[in-house]
Amino acid sequence: MTFKNKLLALAATALCAAVPMTQAHAQGFPNKAVRIVVPYGTGGGSDILARQIGAGLQTLWGQGVLVENKAGASGNIGTQEVVRAQPDGYTLLLQNSTMATNLGVVGKLPYDPEKDLTPIMLLGITPIALAAHPSANVSSVKELVAAAKAKPDSFNYGSCGIGTPHHFVMELLRQETGIAAAHAGYKGCAPALTDVVGGQIQLAIVSANLVAPYAKSGQLKVLGVSTAQRYSLLPNTPTFEEQGIKPFDFSIWYALMGPAKMPPEVVAKITADVTRILADARVQENLSTAGVVPYKGTAQDLSKLIKSDAARYIALAKSAKIKAE
Repeated sequence: MTFKNKLLALAATALCAAVPMTQAHAQGFPNKAVRIVVPYGTGGGSDILARQIGAGLQTLWGQGVLVENKAGASGNIGTQEVVRAQPDGYTLLLQNSTMATNLGVVGKLPYDPEKDLTPIMLLGITPIALAAHPSANVSSVKELVAAAKAKPDSFNYGSCGIGTPHHFVMELLRQETGIAAAHAGYKGCAPALTDVVGGQIQLAIVSANLVAPYAKSGQLKVLGVSTAQRYSLLPNTPTFEEQGIKPFDFSIWYALMGPAKMPPEVVAKITADVTRILADARVQENLSTAGVVPYKGTAQDLSKLIKSDAARYIALAKSAKIKAE
């Protein structure tokens, strides 16, 4: 064999070896433990979803799946850790719509959601509900609007924090209906809920699953939910759309992502296996109890949702003058 032919043979061998690498990687994935980073604290929807999915994947894959909570900076600390990780599928991110509201509040994140992350799939949603203490004497959005107009400056509302999806939903309601109510931003949904149940504030805009038990006991009146369809845990509560505020479809969404440039074959495998887990009746029951509605959406659906949500939150932050604390 001539020297030239040897070079050609070596080049061909190298090319053949390089081409199937991603396929071979996907076929062998996973062959070690996988990490799911939750950039928020324990007990929330993102954490609950991550642990349900992690347990299912561990059974399917026969490999350890570790859920790590890396809270801080409105989800940016944990997200940046994933951004810096190797894009091999062994480090994943369970993010939620706070990422989009952050874009609305601060305008720019320390990472680019489009360039620095690989969208994998949408996982589920949690509706947002507006609840009132019985002493407010209102049972619907229409009654609230009338009461707030009759007694200006007499209503206040608590949200889960400045710049949260809940805060944005209430500000949009205020713009659409003219509701006059002063805002009190709490550090989380729980303290806002505690104060509205105790009567310290008249209204609270929180995750819908949290108010369901209090609505059932009569301690709170739920005036509406933020999604286009009614919420299973509050079947008798009309949506805001049903009450004439259209179009109105906001929710807290949850999504699985990874570092940029993940192999498509690995993304496809993760998507197929997670979809299988979310279809399990026991998983659906557990998520429903936790207030999460399973929601199937592709990587393309997720990319579109991030863009559309970011655009409307940016516009709403500007019109409602919502700024970071």
